[in-house]
Amino acid sequence: MSMIISVANQKGGVAKTTTAGALAAGLALRGYKVLALDLDPQGNLSFNAAADNENMPTMYEVLKKTIKISDAIQNSEKFDIVPANILLAGIEQEVNGVDKAFRLKESLSSIKDNYDFIVIDTPPALGTLTVNAFSASDRILIPSNAGSFAVQGIVQLYDTVKSVITYCNPSLKISGILLTKYNPRSNISKSMKEITENIGKAINAKVFDTFIRMTTVVEEAQAVKTDIFTYSPKATATEDYDNFITEFLEEEGIK
Repeated sequence: MSMIISVANQKGGVAKTTTAGALAAGLALRGYKVLALDLDPQGNLSFNAAADNENMPTMYEVLKKTIKISDAIQNSEKFDIVPANILLAGIEQEVNGVDKAFRLKESLSSIKDNYDFIVIDTPPALGTLTVNAFSASDRILIPSNAGSFAVQGIVQLYDTVKSVITYCNPSLKISGILLTKYNPRSNISKSMKEITENIGKAINAKVFDTFIRMTTVVEEAQAVKTDIFTYSPKATATEDYDNFITEFLEEEGIK
């Protein structure tokens, strides 16, 4: 059985795409069959995975129902991916009808059992694309850096999660909040961690014990279109993401 995970935070700059890519690559390294879906019109995950989002089918065509999702899957270095580009930004106006929130879920039904995990990188907005991701998902992972705006984003995101649970996907759960770009010696980081933990309690979402430390390795890996596990296996952020994946799998009871 496949687990579908949305990586989401409506606030940008919280390492959302980095986390989605690291999660997909890290799970693949452990022997799992992984599919990544780029649902962000910026296409950063597609770029990082060296996917062709200009000459090949993308999530735009999948959600428009002009092609099957199986025809849009590309093979990256460690995991499969369906890329995205700027055309996806128009989907809000172009897709209508009663199935508007379920198009991704419907498209995945034919291929989801081919994968152990499907990781969705969502846009930094709470519109049709994010609702489609949540409607199709089993879990939501919320990356958040130690900043007040990112923390506010969690609260706003939770309102959308509650609506999706009520109207679209009653089995949806928040896996937890992952602190990113974290400096354990910084007073502001420590303070925001405490605030984030309080918010987590309020929305019944744990804050993972693992946090992702700040490092330049992430940007360097993205620049050369590869994942951090390949680029720098011994970097602090690589170690942190590996520890996070272990914690995530243990929380889900997956060995």
